[in-house]
Amino acid sequence: GLCQRQLTTKDYQNSVKKLDRNKIYDMEKLVQFLVYSGYARSYTVEKPGEFSLRGHILDIFTLNNSQPYRLDFFDNVLDQIKVFDVETQRSFASLETIEIAPMNELFYTDQMKQEAISKITSFFSKMTLSEREQEKLNRDLESIEMRTKLDGLSIYMPFFNEEETTLLDFSTNKKVYMIDVHKMRINEQAIDSDLKTYATTMNGDHFLKIPFRVLLEKQLKYTHIEIDNFGLNSPIDATDLGVSTVNNYQGNLALMYMDLRDIPKNYQIMFCVSSSHYYNELATFLSDKKMEYSSSLTDSPGFYLVNQSSHGSFFSKNDRLLIIDESQLFSYRIRPAIKYRSVLNQSTKIRRIEDLTVGDFVVHYDYGIGQYVGLKTMELSGDKRDYLHIIYANEEVLYVPMDQIDMVLKYSSHDGMHPKLSKLGGKQWTKTKASVRMRIKDLSDRLIALYAQRQQSVGFAFNKDNEMQAAFERDFIYETTRDQEKAIIETKHDMESERPMDRLICGDVGFGKTEVALRAAFKAVLNQKQVLYLVPTTVLARQHYYTFKERFDKYGANVALLSRFVTPKKQKETLEKLKKGYVDVVIGTHRLLSGDVKFKDLGLLIIDEEQRFGVEHKERIREIRVNVDTLTLSATPIPRTLQMSMMGLKDLTMIETPPRNRYPVQTYVVERQEALVKEAITRELARGGQVF
Repeated sequence: GLCQRQLTTKDYQNSVKKLDRNKIYDMEKLVQFLVYSGYARSYTVEKPGEFSLRGHILDIFTLNNSQPYRLDFFDNVLDQIKVFDVETQRSFASLETIEIAPMNELFYTDQMKQEAISKITSFFSKMTLSEREQEKLNRDLESIEMRTKLDGLSIYMPFFNEEETTLLDFSTNKKVYMIDVHKMRINEQAIDSDLKTYATTMNGDHFLKIPFRVLLEKQLKYTHIEIDNFGLNSPIDATDLGVSTVNNYQGNLALMYMDLRDIPKNYQIMFCVSSSHYYNELATFLSDKKMEYSSSLTDSPGFYLVNQSSHGSFFSKNDRLLIIDESQLFSYRIRPAIKYRSVLNQSTKIRRIEDLTVGDFVVHYDYGIGQYVGLKTMELSGDKRDYLHIIYANEEVLYVPMDQIDMVLKYSSHDGMHPKLSKLGGKQWTKTKASVRMRIKDLSDRLIALYAQRQQSVGFAFNKDNEMQAAFERDFIYETTRDQEKAIIETKHDMESERPMDRLICGDVGFGKTEVALRAAFKAVLNQKQVLYLVPTTVLARQHYYTFKERFDKYGANVALLSRFVTPKKQKETLEKLKKGYVDVVIGTHRLLSGDVKFKDLGLLIIDEEQRFGVEHKERIREIRVNVDTLTLSATPIPRTLQMSMMGLKDLTMIETPPRNRYPVQTYVVERQEALVKEAITRELARGGQVF
């Protein structure tokens, strides 16, 4: 960011518009300002960067506000400014003035846009671009024209401002602090390397000729104070501030106690805890350890426990001071709580359609398995029609009219083996269908009997939540959504009932289904019951294992992993502990369906992505213990499961509230490019996400 070129300081000074109540504004110019500032017009505002105009009402969702503004005009007079809730559309606060800032670093008027496009076109007209470079240029010019995807067009900043303006030019009276210059230089080298890789991917380096960055060495010539956290680049005469970081204890107060014993007695040690429950927990711990503390700050050495937050935790030798904030004492990660809201009305579901290609194996409902060899046009009774040309055993041929294509399905095999072609007119296919019908009927009868037995059976009624359950739930670093709360309440209510729970939690990826499962599992463990968590893949099993370990270890619960990647010796140990009741939660794949898996007292079964398992696999576990509470999690439940929910055989909870500002999933099918893969992974890791 220090080397990134920007618009002129004057552009930024004029970019913020202040709106005051009871003043006169030209609505047309106000809308034009919003468009120039990168805001998109929509019917209703759902996320930052949108505005909506309906008659005399102007809604604006700015980047720096958690809720949108509603401006009510009487003619050209701004009569009211209110803050409203996106979900309910109800106003809950009134304001006298607001400020509107641009959405991106790049913003421009129509005149600036035309001048920039002319300069960009002229710049590249002297070069011979590769096909990929030309495609990128055309896309970018269209985005500049339409003011879309501006956050990815900063490379064109020099065409909007010919001066080399950077962040350091935005203040004349400033002190510049540069932290870890050594790391900044390493980052500069990494950027150069990435740009070279990008040039290789684009089959040309013409975009690298745009001077969109200023050299780091030029920026380092400014008078500045360097702060080197690791002593990697410090000169001999550098000043040692005597300040260091503090361990992140993650709720392990015993470890903190051991560290404190190494602190000299002439130090001030301050615990800053703003949450009342954590404050009481730490106060109890200090009292149990006979550590005298004061709640009023003085200059004297000793322990201080204050009911307020600090700006951070640090250890200062020069000041003989140690400050430990609540985030270092109890939180697993230092992350602000993330709020959520519903934006489902803008979500777009992506469906993948497999077209038949020559050589595909297909299944006709009446004639069985054949091989598709193409589309054939034939004339019968004077009419030309298209037919699917399918061959069967002994080179026999079947022509299926296009209006009967619903009778044909594409054959798929998990092991990739080619199937045996059916014989037209033979009895084998008829026998196969009859056999399948009998198996389905048999399975249906078993399912009906099983669910009837579950309805009549008496299960284990779990106890109401206690303080430890509340403490476990406080460890969740996000703010639960409305739908999450509903799912948690309904799941706990089912568990506290004597009727065995059979609930389906349905919600998209990232909507919080796992947290519901975590709380249900912990409730089971507190009631001395074992939990079986069944997942479809080893990767998912390992991911959930680490999640459960991180949350459960603090409370002494034993979590185990069982999959094909676990050594036979470790598997044997886990199975033995399961049988004796020494394992509270076991997470695994199909390995958990083996006959050697025995539980001492199984109380909760959790099935993740149930559509990835066969019906017999799932029902086999349920048949083992009819009175086991069952929680099913799925983003895309199969029709059978949904039908069971609609019939009342299963209870259904929908989680439809996504994270705030969450955009619909976008799927790209592109040619393999190392630079593109690297960029995608880097972006995901930079935002704190995960990559598989």
